[in-house]
Amino acid sequence: MARKSSWEWSRTAQTRKSMLQAAREVFGEHGFAEANVSEVVARAGSSVGSLYHHFGGKAELFLALYEHHQAAHEEASAASVAKAEQEGVDDPVELLIAGARAYLAGAWERRDLVRLFIEGDGPPGFELIRRTRGREWVRQNAVLLRAGGEPLDRFMVAVLTSIIEEAAREVAASDMEEDAQEVIEAAMTLIRRLDPLKVLEEG
Repeated sequence: MARKSSWEWSRTAQTRKSMLQAAREVFGEHGFAEANVSEVVARAGSSVGSLYHHFGGKAELFLALYEHHQAAHEEASAASVAKAEQEGVDDPVELLIAGARAYLAGAWERRDLVRLFIEGDGPPGFELIRRTRGREWVRQNAVLLRAGGEPLDRFMVAVLTSIIEEAAREVAASDMEEDAQEVIEAAMTLIRRLDPLKVLEEG
């Protein structure tokens, strides 16, 4: 089988990008259940056959959009934590805050997707995927905070993660960037006031 040329790979990547952008618009306007594949491909300037070739169907397209959104969150947070570490920050809570700030900045930039995935409908099995992703997020935060395996440790990390998640919901619901920034600062203040390192050390 002949290998694809760089032009063909570029065209494939552009087709997927166009479909994901069109899906973002259509799902955002209608929700998953009421969204129509024909509207997605029309906006993408493509065909139904191409959509099924690249994604497999409406449900798979929705999940691909979700994974793309989550990957953007994770990449931004990881880059922010790495930058803080390079600048000499070694306090686990401040590293968590650095990652949370990047996450919440992304929640504002992609607020339509945050609202879609948190408050909208989805295909069968989507809630399980979201919960599984949430548990992995808690695990990653536990590693960042150097938390142990005691129940109090796990609960504290879950609480901190929930604060960030709820802040993302409020950020996405904000009408103005200034309002969103106030939510972000409030969440960071709350995390610091909880003094999680003290709790984890005493636990």
